[in-house]
Amino acid sequence: MSRTFADLGVDDDLTRTLASLGITDPFPVQALTIPDALAGRDVCGKARTGSGKTLAFGLPLLQRLGRGEAKRPAGLVLVPTRELAGQVHDVLEPLAEVSDLRIAVFYGGTPLDPQIKALKRGVDLVVATPGRLIDLVQQEACDLSRIEMVVVDEADRMNDMGFKPQVEWLLRRCTADHQTLLFSATLDRQVDSLVSRFLKDPVQHSVGEEPTVDSMVHRFIAVHELDKAKLTATIAAHHGRTLVFVRTKRGADKLLSKLKDEGVTVSAIHGDRSQPQRERALERFAAGKIDVLVATDVAARGIHVEGIDCVIHYDPPEDHKAYLHRSGRTARAGQEGLVVTLALWNQQLEAKRLQNLLGIEMPIVEMLSNDPRLHDLVAWNPEDEAAA
Repeated sequence: MSRTFADLGVDDDLTRTLASLGITDPFPVQALTIPDALAGRDVCGKARTGSGKTLAFGLPLLQRLGRGEAKRPAGLVLVPTRELAGQVHDVLEPLAEVSDLRIAVFYGGTPLDPQIKALKRGVDLVVATPGRLIDLVQQEACDLSRIEMVVVDEADRMNDMGFKPQVEWLLRRCTADHQTLLFSATLDRQVDSLVSRFLKDPVQHSVGEEPTVDSMVHRFIAVHELDKAKLTATIAAHHGRTLVFVRTKRGADKLLSKLKDEGVTVSAIHGDRSQPQRERALERFAAGKIDVLVATDVAARGIHVEGIDCVIHYDPPEDHKAYLHRSGRTARAGQEGLVVTLALWNQQLEAKRLQNLLGIEMPIVEMLSNDPRLHDLVAWNPEDEAAA
């Protein structure tokens, strides 16, 4: 029999609010970590993006947290990107309201003044990126000495993006006796050093390993340059919410224009887009207002959207790790996703090398944009054609 949030020890008010939002069944990471976190234990969770981590740490935070004072918040959630900060805030805000807690989100690229004023008025829970929070601490607008609970989310990405020294700087300033919850997709040596240094006798839980080849449906299609964008539009039209990866900012803009010409509702995110533009594109994609999002690898670091049906590698990824990282956007929370790699004639050798590294053996089948097989690439089996 599956457990409910109430079974895990979550308060009635929070449970009712979750139910009103259509959330009734805890994900595995939530079922494992919430009881320990509610008991006041430090928790180290190995769980990948899309596994339900935000509520795994958010519910214990909102249930256990005391009130903050002027400039002195009671709770802190550190995240690596602005996009993730915004999404964590949006998930927790309706629950914070029920708990009568004030929540604020701080990240770079936004004015400092309103954030300083919010802290002066008093905030109970802060969700922040390390750089912006350090700015606020150094300006004496934020004092971390009364922090009761700290969450470090996506610790491995913090490290990958060079934020580990900043995270450590902030954690050293949380001087009161406090509880720490740390979540990471991988627990390598760098993350382990954070755990050993800043967590006290943590309970360790591991859920939802990194996406594997077996959790996705893979298709490799040989395409012609002049037909490539049209073929992408055909795939997207028949396979739901689609995320398309390109290698360059210029390539993203060119593809955006071509897909619009094909009548696709589409937006793009890359380094040259302003933060509000990127946030608006993500919001529209998450809400289903656009069917296709075109992204570069760097911009895609902040994409945390549930229900992505299809990932298209418009430009083949640099290596097999990038393939899995990109593709894992669709194979989330136990769902199987479709991953399509497009290869021009001079990229087919590269695609085959990629298959070898991934342990996939599959023909690269040539198609044009009017090919009916593109209408259901999950049902179509390229192996059948190879045998024919």
